[in-house]
Amino acid sequence: MALVVMPALATPAAGVTTQIFGVGRFTDIDAKTKTDVNPGNPIQNWTGLIRTKGASDVYVLQNTIAPGGTFGWHSHPGPSLVIVKSGTATFYKGDDPSCSPTVVQAGTGFVDNGGDLHVVRNEGSVDLFTVVVSLIPAGFARRIDEPSPGNCPF
Repeated sequence: MALVVMPALATPAAGVTTQIFGVGRFTDIDAKTKTDVNPGNPIQNWTGLIRTKGASDVYVLQNTIAPGGTFGWHSHPGPSLVIVKSGTATFYKGDDPSCSPTVVQAGTGFVDNGGDLHVVRNEGSVDLFTVVVSLIPAGFARRIDEPSPGNCPF
């Protein structure tokens, strides 16, 4: 009796087109900001922090996802800011045993922290447009195709 070991199969994207607006290489990033959002008393500060160690690639792109389209299961080696420009994005996390969807409407967005398995789908009836800014280690692939974790029926 022979044992055959097969690699897990990735789940490819379908119905997705991507337009890359730009890619830039940055050295260490150490950006901090603080803005008083209420000039009256007391001071209410909005703060921001982006810090990297080592060279990074920053991607800016737009995705168009047709109704019924999917990115397939995948991960990223760094964080992404995702803006839903129009349509509705529905995403699922690979570590959610209940396969519960998170729905993101046009005009809002979400942060993908990187390192997690997920799938984004267009379960609506119109095209979904997203604008994405990704920050990853220099030279790495922005997207890593992954096999289905088996928690969702797709």
